[in-house]
Amino acid sequence: MYLFDTDTLSNLVKKTPSSALLSRLADIRRKEQFTTSITVGEMIYGAYKSNRTQYFLNKLDQLLLPKLTVLPFDEPAAREYGRLRATLEKAGISIAEPDLRIASICLTRNLILITGNLNHFSKVPGLHVENWMEEQ
Repeated sequence: MYLFDTDTLSNLVKKTPSSALLSRLADIRRKEQFTTSITVGEMIYGAYKSNRTQYFLNKLDQLLLPKLTVLPFDEPAAREYGRLRATLEKAGISIAEPDLRIASICLTRNLILITGNLNHFSKVPGLHVENWMEEQ
């Protein structure tokens, strides 16, 4: 099962989304597709920052969210976040808070994170990360 990060979902609302991403998504059943409340918040923030707010909000509401289960940042994820953040800080590794929250949700639910930011998320121990936007 797969959790889609903000950059992956943002790619889908571009004028020309990644053909590699579209191809991979075509093979994944709806019940295996997830995102987080953090990603939804980032998508809405991006829409309001753009000069085409309503266009992007409509894409989110009509194209993306009906095909995904949105997972919350709940207590198990919060506990994992605290453990993970402390572990990474002790190792001198810095990752943005929203990304750590997304990683924590993935880890607590044994999901594969789909993102274009492999270098960033590969620093999280135990997190399985894939980039579907590049041709294989």
